[in-house]
Amino acid sequence: MSTRTPLAGALVAEGVSFLGTRISMIAIPWFVLSTTGSATQTGLVAAAEITPLVIIKALGGPLLDRVGPRRVTLVCDLLSTFVVAAIPLLHGLGMLSFPTLLVLVAVAGALRGPGDAGKAAMMPEIARTAGWSLERVSGLSAAVERTSSMGGAALAGLLVATVGSANALYVDAASFLVSFLVFGVATTGLGRPVAPEVDAQSTSYVQELRQGWDFMRTEPVLVAICAMVAVTNLVDMAWSSVLAPVWAKESGAGVAVLGTLFAVMSGASVLGALAAARWGETLPRYQTYVVAFLVAGAPRFVVMAFDSPLWAVFAVTLVAGLASGFLNPILGAVILERIPAPLMGRVSSLNTAICWSLMPLGGVLGGLAVAGLGVSPALLVAGAAYLLTTMAPTRVPSFRRMDRAPADPRTTRPADTRT
Repeated sequence: MSTRTPLAGALVAEGVSFLGTRISMIAIPWFVLSTTGSATQTGLVAAAEITPLVIIKALGGPLLDRVGPRRVTLVCDLLSTFVVAAIPLLHGLGMLSFPTLLVLVAVAGALRGPGDAGKAAMMPEIARTAGWSLERVSGLSAAVERTSSMGGAALAGLLVATVGSANALYVDAASFLVSFLVFGVATTGLGRPVAPEVDAQSTSYVQELRQGWDFMRTEPVLVAICAMVAVTNLVDMAWSSVLAPVWAKESGAGVAVLGTLFAVMSGASVLGALAAARWGETLPRYQTYVVAFLVAGAPRFVVMAFDSPLWAVFAVTLVAGLASGFLNPILGAVILERIPAPLMGRVSSLNTAICWSLMPLGGVLGGLAVAGLGVSPALLVAGAAYLLTTMAPTRVPSFRRMDRAPADPRTTRPADTRT
C-alpha cells in the first residue's frame, strides 16, 4: 500500500462516521421534542449519551496502549452498528419507551468513546507514515469532519422531513459499518499495542491510568486547553442539542432551517480548516486562537437571542464557521505534539475525556435554562459564558507556550513504538 493509504482511509472512515453522527445529533433531539414536547427530556437524552462516552474514554486509555487503538476502534464501530439500528427498529415495533431510549443512547455513547479515542491516538503514527506535519493532517481531518457535518446536517433535515426522525437513524447505523470496513482495510499493520520497554516492570491497569494523569498535570498548556475546551464544549452541547432546536421550533423556522444552518456553519468551517491545513504551519498559533474564538463564539448566540431575521442568522453563522475551522487544526497539533509516543493512548484519551467531561451537563443545563429563563435569555447567558471562557486563558502566561512545540525527545520516538 502507498504510505498515504492509511491517511486516506482514516479520513474517509472519519468522514462517514461524522456524517452519521451529525444525523443523529439532529434526529434524536427532534425525535424527543416531537414525541414528548419537553426540552428537559431532550437534554436528558443528550446527557445519557455523553456521560458514558466521557467516563469510558477517560478509563479506556491503557486499553488502547495494551490492545492497540486499531483493534479497539474496529470492535466499537462494529458493535455501534447494531446498537444504533436498534433505536428505529424498536420504535417501529412500538417497543421504544423513554427509559429504553436512554439505555440505548448510553450504550452507543460508551462505544463511541474508545472508538473515537482509538482513531485520535493513531493520528501521529498515520501522519509519520504519510510524511506530513500534524498541522496538515489535523487540518485535513478537521476539513473532513466539517464537510461530513455539513452534508450530515443537510441530509438529516431531509431525512427527518421525509422518513421521520427515528428512521433517519438507520443511516447513522450504516455509517458505523462503513467506517469499520474502510478503517480496517486502510490501516492494516498500524495501531499495534505499545511494545514494552526492555527490563521494564509490569504495571497494573490503575498504575497506567495514573501515568497518563501524572503526565497531563505537568503540562500547563494541555491543562489550560483542557479546561477551556471543557467549558466551551458544555456551551456548544447546550446550543446544538437544546437551544438551537428550541429556537428553530419557537421561531417557526423549523427543522429544515435548523439543518441548513448547521450545514452552513460546517461548510464554512471546511474552508477554514483547509486554509489551516495549507498555511497552519506558518500562522502564529496564539493570535489565531484569540481571533478565531472571538468570531466563532458569542456572536452566533447573540444573533439568535435578538430574534434577528434569518439572513442575519445565516450571515453570522457563516463567518463563525470560517473562524472555527482554524481552531481544531491548531489545538490538535498543540496537544498531540506534547504527548510522548508510549503514552499516546492514555494521555490523548484522558485529554479528550477531560475536554468532554462537562458535556453531559450541556443538554441538561440548556433545557433548564430554557425552561426557567426562556430561549432568548438562555442564548445570551450561553454567549457570555463562551466569551469569558475562551478569553480567560489569554491572562495565563504559560498559555502562550502553544506557539511552538516543546523540545522534548520523548515526543519524537521512532514510529514502531507508537501503535
